[in-house]
Amino acid sequence: QVFTFNSVEIKVLPSVKVANGARMSVVCHADISKSTNFQLKHNFTIFKNGKLVFMTVSDKEDAQYEIPMARSSDTGEYECTVEAGRKTKSSNSVHVWVTGMTKPILTAEKKEVLEGEVVKLRCELPEEAPPLYFFFQKIKMNSTPKLKSVFEPYRNFSVMEFSVEEGDNILQFDCFGRRYVKLELESSEHSNKTLVTVREPFIKPTLNAKPSSNITEGDRIQFECSTVVAQMHGIEIILQKNKKILSSVRHEKLLKYSAVATLEDSGEYLCKVEQGRASKTTKLNVVVSELFPKPILSASMSKLDENKELTLSCSISGFRKANVSILQKNSNGDILLKNSRNLTMRVNVNDSGSYTCKAEVKGIVKESKPVRINVYAPVSKPTLSVVSGPPEVVLGKPLRLICHSVTGTPPITFTFYKGNEVKKTVINDTYATFLDENIRQNDRRGYKCDASNNHSSGIKTSNTLNITVIGKNASLGSIPYGEVEDGSEIAFLCSVKEGSWPIHFKIFRKTDHEVLLFETSENSDRLMWRKATMNRQDTGTYYCMASNRANVDVKSHPITISVILAAWKKGVIAAFVLIPIAGAVTLTLWWFLCKKKKAKGPSMEMSG
Repeated sequence: QVFTFNSVEIKVLPSVKVANGARMSVVCHADISKSTNFQLKHNFTIFKNGKLVFMTVSDKEDAQYEIPMARSSDTGEYECTVEAGRKTKSSNSVHVWVTGMTKPILTAEKKEVLEGEVVKLRCELPEEAPPLYFFFQKIKMNSTPKLKSVFEPYRNFSVMEFSVEEGDNILQFDCFGRRYVKLELESSEHSNKTLVTVREPFIKPTLNAKPSSNITEGDRIQFECSTVVAQMHGIEIILQKNKKILSSVRHEKLLKYSAVATLEDSGEYLCKVEQGRASKTTKLNVVVSELFPKPILSASMSKLDENKELTLSCSISGFRKANVSILQKNSNGDILLKNSRNLTMRVNVNDSGSYTCKAEVKGIVKESKPVRINVYAPVSKPTLSVVSGPPEVVLGKPLRLICHSVTGTPPITFTFYKGNEVKKTVINDTYATFLDENIRQNDRRGYKCDASNNHSSGIKTSNTLNITVIGKNASLGSIPYGEVEDGSEIAFLCSVKEGSWPIHFKIFRKTDHEVLLFETSENSDRLMWRKATMNRQDTGTYYCMASNRANVDVKSHPITISVILAAWKKGVIAAFVLIPIAGAVTLTLWWFLCKKKKAKGPSMEMSG
């Protein structure tokens, strides 16, 4: 007996897409070839999403898994396996989608609640499998339903709470569910509607103002806020204006509050009654009319010299009967100057500040806008000096000056001059600074500064400050230049191009150390120094330095002086050398002539 599996197939009836609640059949078919017609037992197993859902043994080649009412939970991947005679074969998988969802069931914890309480709801999809989305609706007459949602990944029900608000009477609630199937969203139909009745724990409060909501400032106004409550425990009444709590009572159904009305009391008042989570409010608009306008303070002058008279006057437009006082503002409290509409006083610098006047009628006090009074002391003659040091500076170097007035009411205007040219104007309290970044020789014209403020005495001018300057370099020359005979005189000339007198000159010879040859101070920008006798030891490098009260040394470039032998000394040396030579030559010539003469004598005798 030989057989073989040709194939194993699975199919779903009526189709792979089945409506929720419809009948569904999963059919598994085995196609087998046999060598002879013999009986063969088949073990059929059907899986959904890898889990066993059906098993049967049959000698037929077909097996059928019946689902009378398909539900969403039946959605999934189905596969069947057939085993026969120790041979096994499986089908391909097929995806079954049960469309639609069952109708959810909604229940409420209470059918009757109080305002401020919460309604607890439970929505269930008993035949659906998570994950699921639940949506709850609070339905109120003549208003848009309030919708809340929650995701349940592990259960087929969810709970939700809705607060019961003021004005809620009869409420309806329902719910529905949703889920995703292969990225497609499915929704259930809405549940049954659940009805919840709301009872008021107290009625909306009433808010009244006595004698009226339209009153005049200075009159006393009384507010009364009341309610009718079923249970006094936990009741609270609050009176507010612009969110500020004016008064409150607990465990009572009436609140009273009174005050003397002012213009600032105009506006909207709110009475709020609270009990637990319940809250109800009532609003009342109050208009307070003006009893009298704010006073106006005027001054004879706002800026004046010390020891001058100042008159302050306080007026109230169209109103004469008021208690008036004039005050000076102070950080530690206002200072009362006089209970009167007018005040005249002789002022000093300490009287500078802000002044106001106050008017009082029927307990209502109003204050004017402040008036600023500035009393000025004259500036003292300013002093002009160099910042950090004496008035000495090098040409081309920056110079910082400070102008300072010991006395004088600020602000003070300082003006800096170089010669008669205005260089800078500064407004400050007691001093100002000026930086001149390029000092030249013609800047000897000097600096000065002015100081002035709002005092009538006018401008004060400092003394002129003359600045000591010195050039950046010195130069050194000599006569003769470069070479000088031993024993001769030489003149050194040291000079600076620019510099304030007196100038201190120094002349040095540089060997293995510095040798100061000469120094002196001159009211000149040059120095001539003569050295009467030069000798061979004076050969070397020479330079000079110059300085003045600027306390800066300027140095020349070095020059080299060579001391050579004098001409007469050269003659003596030549004489000492040439005379012996001449004597030797003369002696030699004499000897030669004598010898020649002796040779001629015998020859003449013989011829005679």
